[in-house]
Amino acid sequence: MIRKKSGEREGSRKSDQTGYGERLSRSEPPVDHSGNWAIPQGSEDAGAAQDFFRMSYPASWWGNMWREALPSGNGVIGASVFGGVREETVLLNHAKLWHWGRKDELPDVSDILPRTRALMDEKRYREASWLLADALKERGYGTKLASRFPLAAVRLVMPAGNAFRSYSRKLAMDSGEIEVAWMDGSIRYQRRLFVSRPDAAVVFELGSNGAAAVSGEVGLALHPSDRSGDTPEFKELERSVERGASAEGFSWFAARNDDGTDYGSVMLVRTEGGRLETRDGMIRMEEADRALILMKTFVKGERERDWVQLREELSALAAGTSYEELLKRHADVHRALYRSATLELGGDNDSGAYPDDEHPAAERLTNERLLLDAYEGEAPVALIRRMWAFGRYLFISGTDASSEAEPFGLYGLWGGDYRLVWSHNMANENTQMMYWHAHVGGLGELTPALYRYYEALMDDFRDNAKKLYGCGGIYIPAGTTPGIGVPNQIVPVILNWTGAAGWLAAHYAEHYRFTGDEGFRREHAIPFMREAVRFYEDFLVMDDRGKYLIYPSVSPENTPLNYMPKDGAALAHPMPTAINAAMDVAILRELLGNLIEASRTTGDASHAELEKWEWMREKLPSYEQNADGAVKEWLHPDFDDRYAHRHLSHLYPVFPGHEVMQETDYELFEAFEKAVRKREIGAQSGWSLTHMAAIYARLGDGGSALDCLDILTRSSLLPNLFTLHNDWRGMGVSMNMPTAPVQLDANMGFVNAVQEMLMQVHPGMLKLLPALPERLAHGRLSGWRFHTGTLSMKWNRAEGSFRAELHAERDADLLVKLPDWAKSIQITEGEAQPSELGETYWTIRLRKGESARLTTVME
Repeated sequence: MIRKKSGEREGSRKSDQTGYGERLSRSEPPVDHSGNWAIPQGSEDAGAAQDFFRMSYPASWWGNMWREALPSGNGVIGASVFGGVREETVLLNHAKLWHWGRKDELPDVSDILPRTRALMDEKRYREASWLLADALKERGYGTKLASRFPLAAVRLVMPAGNAFRSYSRKLAMDSGEIEVAWMDGSIRYQRRLFVSRPDAAVVFELGSNGAAAVSGEVGLALHPSDRSGDTPEFKELERSVERGASAEGFSWFAARNDDGTDYGSVMLVRTEGGRLETRDGMIRMEEADRALILMKTFVKGERERDWVQLREELSALAAGTSYEELLKRHADVHRALYRSATLELGGDNDSGAYPDDEHPAAERLTNERLLLDAYEGEAPVALIRRMWAFGRYLFISGTDASSEAEPFGLYGLWGGDYRLVWSHNMANENTQMMYWHAHVGGLGELTPALYRYYEALMDDFRDNAKKLYGCGGIYIPAGTTPGIGVPNQIVPVILNWTGAAGWLAAHYAEHYRFTGDEGFRREHAIPFMREAVRFYEDFLVMDDRGKYLIYPSVSPENTPLNYMPKDGAALAHPMPTAINAAMDVAILRELLGNLIEASRTTGDASHAELEKWEWMREKLPSYEQNADGAVKEWLHPDFDDRYAHRHLSHLYPVFPGHEVMQETDYELFEAFEKAVRKREIGAQSGWSLTHMAAIYARLGDGGSALDCLDILTRSSLLPNLFTLHNDWRGMGVSMNMPTAPVQLDANMGFVNAVQEMLMQVHPGMLKLLPALPERLAHGRLSGWRFHTGTLSMKWNRAEGSFRAELHAERDADLLVKLPDWAKSIQITEGEAQPSELGETYWTIRLRKGESARLTTVME
């Protein structure tokens, strides 16, 4: 039954400009907690029971306790709270603080490409693979990527009169406040900390329920290194340290970075009651009722000048201000981001995520308890929802739209050593994964740091294309760090891969689709896509069938099976250099399509250019199937598929791309499904399990998607919910590495996988509950975004009930796929017509400000 629209909603939402696109508006649920329809209004208590988590013990990873610290951040400054009772450490980081990189002048080795191709034409692939890398090494080229590192450590020592009891750590995700609490005899101690967005400061409070019970000493120091302490570079850093304290309650710290600039911090301690003393650069507190500690940081500065400036700023901040007032000012900003999208699963609070016969008390649902339950085989729904919320929290806390921010990185703002494993921005999977979730989850306004970062390196990228391959346009190395956009990992598996620019261009295209920002499209998206295509115009060659050859071509970071060692020797990337990797073809096909669409709409391309790009797209090879009926990873007969690998690059047309869908090519869609099911689970990593989950969700298999997330929670998840690259314990469910680096890409990938199960956004198409697993059979969400508006939805599969509201922030013409089990749907408002694709498909047209409501009609 279809009803005609009943008029526009009053008060259409407005947006602010951010410079890289419109600030995305936020909406609250259109369904109130009683299940009645309501005009969306703010709800301060929505989901409040799920907005924090507790832990029962402090950071405990021996030698690297920062790995299990609780994180807080304002997008630029990060703080990691270890949680010690007597000796506490709070580690400070800054987005702009990097060191130990080296940038060499890139030599011109463009003469190597014809020689590489000549060897490949003779099927001498192993020899060809190393030609470019060897040429750079022979010329002494040795660029090295920089690393993030800690700015300083807050050292706090407090007396412990009795053995602690009733210990807890708590993170309030909707405010970013961390609490550490315990009993010492009859006294309850509490420490609270957050990193303020509006005040650009770390705010730390010490308190108790006893009079004059707060004593101890606090100051700033250089954090020791677990991995680099004996290196000359670290010794030089140690020698540059200067620290001190004054009777006015100030403590200060500075060190010299390898670029000759200073970085550091100033702390101000204010107490209620008691007295302050100084000793050896520390501030001693005696018998205070409570203490307020404020900290500000500086980078790329000069210590004497910045110490003076920060003392003045801290004095002004502390004047007549309480911890609670500072927290409220910050939380108002942070909470608006955090609640830009909401999700409830399995009930209205965490305890409802368990079966009815085993409701635990709220205090039982610590992270430790949930992880133990996950080891039984299935992650509790409470943990699934918590991981979705925590990943969003990390993203909000770890990046920002301001010019001081950097793209969200693999360690966020919480790395704890001086040469971190893989701390660079890696664009052959990891960087992209960390941004997949952002727009759908209402966090698109935090993405400008990504575009700004890569655009700042465009001169390097143009130089790379010219000197490596003799091409115009841009070549983006997979790995980069601020200021270093030239090749750095001089091995074939990285150097011979040309797809980074095209893959990143997809994020530009999606940003425009979600914001409709014409300025961004003309000034950023189209120029970036043009440069990426310009490279391919020179790089591609034609085969004897009139189809393009992309070579050398790499499917990150895999090697064809017939080029793996016959003796099973453990080589990471023995021979990755091939022809026509399916991913390269998919990226280029998508890139050309996006550029054609954007340029045709804006008129920014000539008719001749559009015809050329259309012709290029037609000349790309088609996807092929192997003997197993699975899509081939390399579209060339010389290379055999290898299933024992973590990367899922050849699945790009299904996810993250939109090229192959069940509705458009069912036979090819099935071949992609066979390809993912052939991947061996023992070869996966933390991040690849979340990528695989998203692919299964696109395939409509919510059960398999959730299975992947279950495995992640058993193999690559720390108690503070940081994700790891891999399991390290020989459990057989991920690739085997003796180290297990923190990699927060899987935290972001987890968020995206959950969102893909519940809503999928394609150009012109929206799928609602497309891959709903049994464990998520009822729930509600609000504020989730499709390209031209927002979605709120409530469902209960057991009851057969389904409600959704689509609100258009711009004119919308959508093909909407409803869940197969939602029968007898009534659509009110908007213009809706059944689609020829089937009874669960509807075309819905909405003008800006209009809403369509979809409801099951219960028999």
